[in-house]
Amino acid sequence: MKTKHRFNAKKFRVSEGEKIRLKKLPTEAGRELADKERAAEAIAADVSFLQDAQQKLFASGSHSLLIILQGMDASGKDSIVRHVMSGVNPQGCRVYSFRAPNSEELQHHFLWRPMRFLPERGMISIFNRSYYEEVLVVRVHPEFLNAQRIPKMKKVEELWEQRFEEIRQFERVLTQSGTCVLKFFLNVSPEEQRTRMLERLNDPTKHWKFNERDLVERNLWSEYETAYEAMMPATSTKKAPWFVIPADDKWYARAAIADIIAEHLEDLELNYPELSDADKAKFAQLSAKLESEKRDSVKRESEK
Repeated sequence: MKTKHRFNAKKFRVSEGEKIRLKKLPTEAGRELADKERAAEAIAADVSFLQDAQQKLFASGSHSLLIILQGMDASGKDSIVRHVMSGVNPQGCRVYSFRAPNSEELQHHFLWRPMRFLPERGMISIFNRSYYEEVLVVRVHPEFLNAQRIPKMKKVEELWEQRFEEIRQFERVLTQSGTCVLKFFLNVSPEEQRTRMLERLNDPTKHWKFNERDLVERNLWSEYETAYEAMMPATSTKKAPWFVIPADDKWYARAAIADIIAEHLEDLELNYPELSDADKAKFAQLSAKLESEKRDSVKRESEK
């Protein structure tokens, strides 16, 4: 089953080594879809495709899918998970939220942590934040390195370059072993973030979403932009690309991400496993046997 693609993924894709300025990239909806209603229709079509693709992914057992969601606080990562993956069988999809590492995780290389949550063949894993926090929040807060007790370097900049290379190698291994890696940065504007934070503060049903530390991080907006602008071009590759998605309009971001995921799964050309001639013959015999039992049952009921 194929699906109609409404977005050109290249429009959002970060090329390897490309210089980007987030301030110059759009945060508002593009013109691919007229409004929320059209977006809902597009998402429904893509979700239907994803349902079918997930079954083939699981049945074939040759590939897996890793989706990484990054963005500033209140950029809409949780809502992407809820809406885009709403029709996916929960048995074949797992979501992991990456928070501050615990004491055990701090004793290991930073890529030890995600290894435990990678999707096995036939499965989908979604990382809400990810190992990329180690070159984002840790770069903005280098004091966090103290707890990691890593060997000292002459310049801390060397550490980020080293980690970029380790991430590239890590994702190269994943893609070579059959994992499709898709990485999305939700590009929300400071103004829209403020609006969403105010909603959380003023709506009792959303108080649980608010963390006072989010306001501290908001004051470091420029530092985070700098970290993202360095990280994405350094770790976006042909096989594991980064996409910068305008996120001020949640309906647009959801539709764009659903479309890109559907397109990449379609490119895998997944199919259900083919039976051998011997198995086909055996299945035909079993089917004939059950059909015979069905006819006998109907006959007995009619003779009562």
